[in-house]
Amino acid sequence: MILITLEHISAHVSFSLTFVLTLIYWGTLVYQSEELSSSGRKGMIVTFICITGVLVTRSFYSGHLPLSNLYESFMFLSWSSCIIHIIIVVRGQDTWWLGAITAPSAMLTHGFATLGLPDKMQQSAMLVPALQSHWLMMHVSMILLSYATLLCGSLASIAFLVITSRINREILLSADNSFLRFFPPNLNWYLYDQEKKDFKSTFCFPFTNYRKWKLTIQLDNWSYRAIGLGFSLLTIGILSGAVWANEAWGSYWSWDPKETWALITWTIFAIYLHTRINRGWQGEKPAIVASIGFFVVWSCYLGVDLLGIGLHSYGWLI
Repeated sequence: MILITLEHISAHVSFSLTFVLTLIYWGTLVYQSEELSSSGRKGMIVTFICITGVLVTRSFYSGHLPLSNLYESFMFLSWSSCIIHIIIVVRGQDTWWLGAITAPSAMLTHGFATLGLPDKMQQSAMLVPALQSHWLMMHVSMILLSYATLLCGSLASIAFLVITSRINREILLSADNSFLRFFPPNLNWYLYDQEKKDFKSTFCFPFTNYRKWKLTIQLDNWSYRAIGLGFSLLTIGILSGAVWANEAWGSYWSWDPKETWALITWTIFAIYLHTRINRGWQGEKPAIVASIGFFVVWSCYLGVDLLGIGLHSYGWLI
């Protein structure tokens, strides 16, 4: 009973913190302040500790890893968003915008788990025989970590598309009497000039969006890195799931809806990486593919589960 109470307290505190952190990091997008950024970093560490407490206490009183139902998987997804943020910040990278992606991701997944799911789905239950395997931690943790990483990378690509579309619009509107009429600005031009380290003097009129363009380069770069890592984790998760399926059901691959959507997700991000590595695409085209991947991940993770389709579903809507 004490452990359950501690879990509820940790869950409510961590959700409140993610809400406050979201406001802080969105505030830094408008007004950059070292005090706000420092508060956000410390708050994210405290949030990580609180969500870890939720998962650990549930593990103690349930007797198994907290990865067996939709509530636990969403809490783990929120925990993953926090750990991704902390790891990148600890590395000392200049990503002041990162919290504007990871904090709301942690808040929304946490909020859906604690406020959106019925009480019955939030309760811990005994593992069904198929889940009583050492492959549970390997497969489910890799899949959920890949989801969190791919979603962060996809959100960075969506933010990239939003910012670049606004910048291009503003530049075109301010270029009525310039040569840019005949040479529309695009990201490839910018990347080329960045290599020359001469971007600010490229245009024949004062360029006020340099900071935004620099942000788009960071978003594009980190999206590529995050999706590359997430794709590797997803591959490991799918392979370990195939081995586990063979142990549990006697078949490596049965075209279960969850398996099919996992393959679709893998294919989308494989296309993204192929265009980046082999075709040399940068900027908008691969970002559009990554943005599509954002919705595919949610379809794979949540859509199949809530519709109650297949062996991997938790069931809710039908």
